[in-house]
Amino acid sequence: MADLDSNVAGKDYGLDRPQTVPGSAVKGSDQLDFGMRHRLARIFKDDGRTVMLAFDHGYFQGPTSGLERIDLSIVPLAPHADALMATRGIFRSVIPAGSDNALVLRASGGPSILKELSNERIAMDVNDAVRIDAAAMAVQVFIGGENETQSVHNMTQLVDAGLSTGIPVVGVTAVGRELVRDARYLGLATRIIAELGAQVVKTYYCEENFEHVTAACPVPVVMAGGKKLPVLDALTMAWRAVDQGASGVDMGRNIFQRRDPIAMVQAVKAVVHGGASPADAAQMYADLSGGAED
Repeated sequence: MADLDSNVAGKDYGLDRPQTVPGSAVKGSDQLDFGMRHRLARIFKDDGRTVMLAFDHGYFQGPTSGLERIDLSIVPLAPHADALMATRGIFRSVIPAGSDNALVLRASGGPSILKELSNERIAMDVNDAVRIDAAAMAVQVFIGGENETQSVHNMTQLVDAGLSTGIPVVGVTAVGRELVRDARYLGLATRIIAELGAQVVKTYYCEENFEHVTAACPVPVVMAGGKKLPVLDALTMAWRAVDQGASGVDMGRNIFQRRDPIAMVQAVKAVVHGGASPADAAQMYADLSGGAED
């Protein structure tokens, strides 16, 4: 039988301090439901930043260079990233279920690179995102594209589904060849995506006034890596984006197409979470890769 006297003596009601719940480090998330905040906390670390590894390219362009064998190229990188962005087919067939990474699930699709890319649809049911235990769902939004309204509708439908299940939505700005990646366009696209309910926005970096893009967006902006750049240029872009208000990066080709992808993802992480300068991170890449220059 329990010792009732010792139970009474051991109670602590903390009368000298009120109950508090720590606020979220994720921009704009304090009034979201618990489940959604819990999922966002998987993606964004305590500093409010993330290093996301994107390898969902195959959903519209097939076996991209560096992604021919994801089990060989991506799985070894996973322990060094905070979140993985891919399709449900890849998550189920290749990524180990024991992975600790937050899973950002590509939820839109339709046309291939042979067709008009903006003609996308929602490509899965939200219940499958629940089954996969996705931390977020990603949808492409083609502001200014031929099928702009359709892509916006895709996103708003997904936002409604996400609110009903506690799964955040990442709205991805899709910039076609005919659109200029400047602060005016990116500010327009990111603000529309956030205004219509996405909890995170992924967009490109621009050389001038990127801080205006991030400041005017009420939810986290994650920088898209885009095409492969020289190591120092890629790390400089990541540093500048975070310095100017981005909540992290979502890089793909700038990591998995390197001669030493594991060294590169560690260098990117040093910039985003460790505050390393581009020069120091580039030296880190050189040291870890044995002097690779790419």
